Amino acid sequence: MTSSMHAVSQRSFGGPEVLELVETDRPEPGPGQVLVRVRAAGVNPADGKIRSGNVRRFGEPPFTLGLDLSGVVEAVGPEVTRFRPGDVVFGNAFPPHGAYAQYAVTSEPWLAALPHGLDHVHAAALPTVGLTAWQALTRAVSLSPGQRVLIHGAAGGIGHLAVQIAKAHGAYVIGTARTSRHAFLRDLGADEVIDYTQVDFSQAVRNVDVVLDPIADDYGPRSLAVLAPGGTLIDVRGTGPDRSTVREQAAARGLRFVEFGFTPSGTDLESIAELADSGALQVSVEKVLPLREAAEAHRLSEGGQVKGKVVLAV
Repeated sequence: MTSSMHAVSQRSFGGPEVLELVETDRPEPGPGQVLVRVRAAGVNPADGKIRSGNVRRFGEPPFTLGLDLSGVVEAVGPEVTRFRPGDVVFGNAFPPHGAYAQYAVTSEPWLAALPHGLDHVHAAALPTVGLTAWQALTRAVSLSPGQRVLIHGAAGGIGHLAVQIAKAHGAYVIGTARTSRHAFLRDLGADEVIDYTQVDFSQAVRNVDVVLDPIADDYGPRSLAVLAPGGTLIDVRGTGPDRSTVREQAAARGLRFVEFGFTPSGTDLESIAELADSGALQVSVEKVLPLREAAEAHRLSEGGQVKGKVVLAV
């Protein structure tokens, strides 16, 4: 096994152009860690925030981006009990040893066995957005059959999975998306679809029990008007610059406002994998690019017009 590898690194914060393919040392797994030979890496909006410096929880460059991976276990560190070399897995990784690389080190609890019905590309598209949608709809709220759920950006990475997860729990699902995406969303089970470029959703929808908002900007405040008494607005991306105002407005109306971020969890990924294996969950991948084109993958992802996900093939 080689001691070096190719990875996408950045030496400074900035736009997609700071991403470059480099040769670097292959990481080694420590206690409780797994070294994965990466076959595919998902691209998420969060990657762009880390790349640009808007999110700095991972320190200063250089580092390797990539929160989602699918691949084969190459080696395991001490105390690892669930996986062994040769196992096919998918899950989360984080900078500085992110998934945009030939090998990535990650924590054992963040991985799950690859769903039987998914290839590496589609599995790599699943972890972050799947966990966000799953945990938001099963932890921030507890959906029951017949509840009305409004999902913004319903054709996007989080949105198209949230539509299917809500339907799997028996919800009545309304999605916002451009008209060109309506047939796609109806095929996924959406009961109603609203073209947000033509119709003001806050005037067209009422008595919604849950709103899932991955859009930010003014979508959160406008969504409060569509909620039924006691309803919940789940903000999974950040509702504008001042979320305290949204929280106060929600409280004044007797509504819940939840700021939600996903938690890496192999256990939850197993539940999502069961949905995928049963056929109740389909992962949409709009574009697959080679690792060396990570900058272009970021431009596509940040353009806001992707149906589902962009994935890097390693």
